[in-house]
Amino acid sequence: MTLQTIDGQKLAEMILQGAHHLTKNSQMIDALNVFPVPDGDTGTNMNLSMTSGAEEVKTVSENHAGTVAKAFSKGLLMGARGNSGVILSQIFRGFGKAMEDKGTLTTKDLSEGFQGGVTTAYKAVMKPVEGTILTVAKDAAEASVELAEQNEDIIAFMEGVVAAAKESLKRTPELLPVLKEVGVVDSGGQGLLTIYEGFLANLKGEELPDIDETVSMDDMVNAEHHKLAQDFMNTEDIEFGYCTEFMVKFEDDKLQENPYSDERFREELSQLGDSLLVVSDEELVKVHVHAEKPGEAFNLGQQYGSLIKMKVENMREQHTSIVGQKKDVKKKPEAKAEYGIVTVSMGDGIKKLFESLGANVVIQGGQTMNPSTQDLSEAIKEAHANKVIILPNNKNIIMAADQAAEIAEVEVSVVKTKTIPQGMSAMLGFNPEADLETNTNEMTSLMQEVKTGQITYAVRDTQIEGLTIEKGHYMGIANGKISATDKDQLSAAKALLNQLIDEDEDEIITILVGEDVEEKEVAELEAYIEETFEDLEVEVHQGGQPIYSYIFSVE
Repeated sequence: MTLQTIDGQKLAEMILQGAHHLTKNSQMIDALNVFPVPDGDTGTNMNLSMTSGAEEVKTVSENHAGTVAKAFSKGLLMGARGNSGVILSQIFRGFGKAMEDKGTLTTKDLSEGFQGGVTTAYKAVMKPVEGTILTVAKDAAEASVELAEQNEDIIAFMEGVVAAAKESLKRTPELLPVLKEVGVVDSGGQGLLTIYEGFLANLKGEELPDIDETVSMDDMVNAEHHKLAQDFMNTEDIEFGYCTEFMVKFEDDKLQENPYSDERFREELSQLGDSLLVVSDEELVKVHVHAEKPGEAFNLGQQYGSLIKMKVENMREQHTSIVGQKKDVKKKPEAKAEYGIVTVSMGDGIKKLFESLGANVVIQGGQTMNPSTQDLSEAIKEAHANKVIILPNNKNIIMAADQAAEIAEVEVSVVKTKTIPQGMSAMLGFNPEADLETNTNEMTSLMQEVKTGQITYAVRDTQIEGLTIEKGHYMGIANGKISATDKDQLSAAKALLNQLIDEDEDEIITILVGEDVEEKEVAELEAYIEETFEDLEVEVHQGGQPIYSYIFSVE
C-alpha cells in the first residue's frame, strides 16, 4: 500500500494517535527525567501539552491540512507546560506555519514542516542544549530532506523519519554528559519519538504497545535507578528557586508605549534567572523561567499586556520532597493514624507554620496555582489516616477539595477556609479526641472569627468597589474585597490596616511577609502598627509567599 498525500482528516487522525501513544507511555518517559528539580515530570508535561493540542484538533470540521495543523499548534501553545511542553509546542508551531495554506500534504510538505519546527524551536530557546528533544527533532528533520527526495510514499517517508529519530535518541547520552552519567536517553527526545511513532502507526493502521520496544529493560532499570541521584544534591545549591510560568495577552496601548521584541524581552528576563523560554505569536507571549523573585518577571511581562495563566512552583520544596520520598515511605507506619490534616499553602514560611500547628500534609498551591482534584486525592492518601480534614485556604480550591472528599476511600471533611489566616485559625480548633463532625463544626466556627487582609498589585486599570485602580499600583484586600489602593506598597498596607483593625475588639495581628518585601519596609510597617494601635500585639513571620507582599491575620 502506498500513500502519496494526506488530507486534513488523516492528519488529525495521526495527531490523535500520536497523543494517545504519548499518554500510554508518559510514565515511562517520566522515569527517564534526569534533572534534579523538574517543573513536573517530562512525560506528564508533554502529555498534558499534547492532549491540549489534540483536543483543539477535535474541534476542526474542515478537511484542510493547514487548518488542522494551525489548530494543533494553537492548542499546544495554550496548554504547554514545563520546558519540554513549551519546546514541543514550538516544534509544531513551526510545523503548522509551514502547512498553513496547504489542503493536502506530500512528503516534501511534511519535510518542510519538520524543518520549520526545528527552526522555530531553536529560536525559542535562549541557550539550546544538544542531546535533548531539540537534537532529536533536528536530526529527524535533516533526514527527512533526503527521504522526501527518495520517497513519494508517505508511509515509507515516515518510517525513515522514525528511524532517524531513534538513532538520534540513542546518541543523546554522548552529547549530554548528565545522561551518560545516569545511564538514560533524553526524556524529551523519547517523548517526541513516541509521538512520531504514533503518527506512523496511524498511517500503517497499526496499534502500538504501551511501552516502546526501543527502550530496553536495562534502560528502564537505569531510569528508575537515576532517582537515587537526587540524594546526592543539596537543596541549598538551587540558585533560582521558583519555576515561574505565565502568559501575557498583548494590549495595543501598551505595545505603543513599549513595542514588543522577543530578543529584548528574553534579555530582560535572562537577568532574573535561568532555564528561560519565551515564545510568542500575534496575540500573546508565553514565558517559562526559573527565578528567585517571580514578581519581577511578572512586572516585566506587564509592559506588554495583561498577565494570564500565572503559575509559580517552589523548586526547593520539590527537591526536598523528591529527596525525602524514599525515607518517608520507610517511616510511614503500617497502621493508619486516626486523624490527618491536609492543607494548601504558598511559601516555605507558611508551610512551616501549618506544620507547627499540626498539619500532616501541606500542598504547595494557592492563587494562580490551584491544585487539582487528583493532587488533593493523593494528599489524602499521603495523610495515611482513617479520618482526614482538608483546609483549602482559597475559594477556588474548595470545589476540587469537595470532589476529592467524595471519591476518597476514607472519611474526609472539608473545612471551607478561603484564606491562609482562616486556615491557621481553624487549625487551633482541632481536637484529636473529638469526632469528625465536632471538629469540622469547631474549626469552621473559629475560621469565621479571623479577618484577612492582603496586599498585591494590579495587572490592569479597572474600577471596582468604588475605587479607581491603576495598573501596577498596589491593592489592599479586606476579607475578599478591594478596599484600598496606592502607588506605594507601604501606603496601601497602612490604608488597608486602618480599615481592617477595630481597636475596641481586635487584640492581635499576624503579618506574613511575602518573598519580595524588603526588611526596612517591614520594620516601618511594624512601627506604624505599634504607634497607631497601641494595644495590639504584633507577630511577624516570613511567609515567603509569591503574589501577595503581605497577608494580615487580625483577631
